[in-house]
Amino acid sequence: MDTPIQFQILTGSTEPIYRQLIEQLRRRVAAGQWKAGQELPSVRELAAALAVNPMTVSKAYSLLEAEGLLQRRRGLAMVIAEGYDRAAPKAQRIEALRPTLARAAAEARELGIPAGQVMQLMQQLLAGEKE
Repeated sequence: MDTPIQFQILTGSTEPIYRQLIEQLRRRVAAGQWKAGQELPSVRELAAALAVNPMTVSKAYSLLEAEGLLQRRRGLAMVIAEGYDRAAPKAQRIEALRPTLARAAAEARELGIPAGQVMQLMQQLLAGEKE
């Protein structure tokens, strides 16, 4: 593998680990950070590195392969499929962010935080402000 692909798993998250892997891959490909032909770690390698069940990684890879983002090569590493090597259009990048924002919105509603305060916090975070 040329460039190591890093994943960050939030073990306390309500989002299943395989979904976290899928979303991270989609976002990074959409942003142009990962290119077509780039190799991913094997299922066993990634599972060991993240201390998760190999079936979790296999599920994420299989779902991404079914949608055409990954390409399986017999006897070789899984790679980012051709056609995904360009940065995605803005609308596609926004769609990649939707699940994360939907979870944040749901949590804000559960906590009873008014929309105005959530928007203000988001603006601060986007601007790089701490508070």
